[in-house]
This record gives sequence, C-alpha cells and structure tokens, in this order.
Amino acid sequence: MLGRTYAGQTARRPDMGRARVVRHDGRRAALAFLIVSVLMTLVTPLRAQDTSRVPDTASRARPLNLVALGDSLMAGYGLPAAAAFPMQLEAALKARGHAVTVANAGVSGDTATGGLDRVDWSVPDGTDGVILELGANDMLRGVDPAVTEKALDAIIARLKARGIPVMLAGMRAPPNLGPDYGKRFDAIYPRLAARYGLILYPFFLDGIAGDRGLNLADGLHPTKDGVARIVSGILPSVEDFLARLRKGA
Repeated sequence: MLGRTYAGQTARRPDMGRARVVRHDGRRAALAFLIVSVLMTLVTPLRAQDTSRVPDTASRARPLNLVALGDSLMAGYGLPAAAAFPMQLEAALKARGHAVTVANAGVSGDTATGGLDRVDWSVPDGTDGVILELGANDMLRGVDPAVTEKALDAIIARLKARGIPVMLAGMRAPPNLGPDYGKRFDAIYPRLAARYGLILYPFFLDGIAGDRGLNLADGLHPTKDGVARIVSGILPSVEDFLARLRKGA
C-alpha cells in the first residue's frame, strides 16, 4: 500500500518531484528579480541624466535671429559682403556651437537719427535681438551728444516696446574733438546701458582704432582682419547676450 486509508480513500504522499520543481522555479524567479533590480539601479541614473540634458538641447534647436543695426562699420564699407562684421560674427558664433543668424542692417553714413528713421523696417518682426552700433558719424560731424543720445534712446525704447532686446556697442570720441565734447559723447553709451539694463560692449573699435595695418587707407574703416579683431573682442559679450535671449530675459 502507498499509505494509510482515511474515510475510504487512499492517502498519498506529497509529490516530491513537483515540490522540487516549485523550489527551483522559486529560485529562478528570485534570481531574475535580483538581476532586474540591479539593472534598474544602473539604468535609472542614466535616464535621469539624459532627461536633464533635454531642456538644453531643446533650447538650442531654434536658431536665434539677430539684426546688426549700424553704420558703415556694420555694413562692411570697402569689403566683400562675406567679410563684413555680421557675417564674420555669425561664422564665429556657429563655430562655437550657437544656432544663430546675423542680418546686416548697416547703412554707410548713417547717424543715430538716421537709424531711428529706419529702425521699424530695418528690424523685421521675428527678430530675437539687435546689436546696436550707431554714433560714429554723429561724432565725426560734431553732432551735439544730446541729439545722439536722444535718437539712440528712442531706438532702444521702440525696440523694447516690440519685445526685442538690444545689445549696445559703444563708440568713443577722439582727443582732437576736445575734452568737453569727448566727455559728453563717451558718457552716452554707459548711461543708456544702465538706463535700460543692456549688455554693453564699451568701444566697438577696441583693438583696431589707429592701427594702420587693421584699417583701410582712409584710417576709419576696418580691413577684413580688422573686422576679425572686432569680432574676437566682442564675442564674449555677444555670447552673454545670446544666453540672456535664451532665458527670455
């Protein structure tokens, strides 16, 4: 007999083979659970790290559209179009990984008042930011600094009303115009920058003014290499400006 009888039934011993299978299956399940747990521990930080990079990648997906609003220094007087400041600046920014376009809105001979007269059509809708460089012709013509400041102020205010941030590129008067005029003129740009909270590059011609090797024969306009020097000097300020635009400030 296989076992004792109880109430007319034959008592059977437990199926020991089945019990062994259950135990093996249980061990396999536990081992599988352990492996999955370890893998999840390793994968989760990677997923978190990848997610943290998404906003930065997304923020760089859309190119920023800048307009370089200025005079002959911006237009690229005497130079091929590709050698003008806007194009060299755009190339330098792209080489550093920035998605950006820089439109050339420079007009030779323009004063600050002339820039004000055309700002609405020179800076189209969809512009993310403006690099404003005007005042050199005012200074060369001896225009009252108060007139220059008033025009620049109006340009900045008009762009601000359209929701377009401005970066200001300053100019300085040469000594031959006298200390009084120089003091009044040079104060325009820091004062406007403080008034509107703008990023200011104090002197657009820094590093090339008076250098015959970096200027054309007229001594006023930069050569291609002169423009490259300007771009190299202003680049950190423009990158700060781009960072501000990305943040929506």
